[in-house]
Amino acid sequence: MRIPILKLKQYLLISIQVELDDQTALQFQEDLLNKIHEEESIGVVIDLTSVDMIDSFIAKVLGDVVDMSNMMGARVVLTGIQPSVAITLIDMGIKLEEVPTALDLEQGLAKLQMELEV
Repeated sequence: MRIPILKLKQYLLISIQVELDDQTALQFQEDLLNKIHEEESIGVVIDLTSVDMIDSFIAKVLGDVVDMSNMMGARVVLTGIQPSVAITLIDMGIKLEEVPTALDLEQGLAKLQMELEV
């Protein structure tokens, strides 16, 4: 199963609406990085509102997606992080201290635009 990646100007918007398994997470990572390259995107908003739980592998992939996107020049904002997801990320040692977060996709897009204006 593939996670849809929408383009809005120079940004990519992703709302994860499926249960993340290892294969889906790896496919998402590859699809997103290819889309950043193809579209020359400068920003990505990943909405996790529908994600209730993640395991250690998915947590690592998510952290890697953020790092790899930044390496490619696309700033990432995470939105809608559920408490259980935040706990897992911290427990797994995934450091997202410099990653902006927001409550929802709309606020995430606004935050991304502010981050990139500076």
